[in-house]
Amino acid sequence: MKTVLGAGLAVLIACGYVPPVQAQVPPSAEEIAAYEGLHRAAAAGDLAALKAGADVAAKDKMGRTAFHVAAYQKQRDAMAALVKAGADPNALEGQAYDAVTIAAVADDVETLKAALALGNRAGNVTSPYDGTALIAAAHLGHDEVVRVLIEHGAPLDHVNNLGWTALIEAVILGDGGPRHQKTVAHLVKAGADKSIADRNGQTPLMLAKARGYEAIVKVLE
Repeated sequence: MKTVLGAGLAVLIACGYVPPVQAQVPPSAEEIAAYEGLHRAAAAGDLAALKAGADVAAKDKMGRTAFHVAAYQKQRDAMAALVKAGADPNALEGQAYDAVTIAAVADDVETLKAALALGNRAGNVTSPYDGTALIAAAHLGHDEVVRVLIEHGAPLDHVNNLGWTALIEAVILGDGGPRHQKTVAHLVKAGADKSIADRNGQTPLMLAKARGYEAIVKVLE
């Protein structure tokens, strides 16, 4: 199913379609209001209610644990309390996102650092596209997130099920502006493989030239 999804999206993008930049589904206000137990405590940052012995692996209807909810709500102290109580910092929610990728998409550097410090790995394969937090951040031009993920060992050349690396996504799903320029520069400086091409044989340099992203072309040449 994921392979079919990826192939279909790749065709749509080749025809000019640009997918939504945020495939994640954060808890809605209605969901948060209806939460009970650990999920309610995590959303509110109620440390007193985050009692050891509770079911820290319990999930809401979207597959989110209390740890995911805390990450979405930027409740970093609650994240730490949940891990201390036994929560898995590398757990994936229903769409296969972990807290690191949640923070990466939100451009939330502080929550990203908190998740990493709590043991959430930078290299987890996440999302319906079998990507990584680094690919998601590169796509969005979240340059400081990209820098932090690289520092924590995120795999530079992971290829998702669309056939794209972080470097490719920074070009084809970016706007060529300053933040995507910095993102590409971080990746190149760290040693990302510029020769990896997409399924049409187009390298990041070729893709940047085709889009007229002159500043990015200079970084890639």
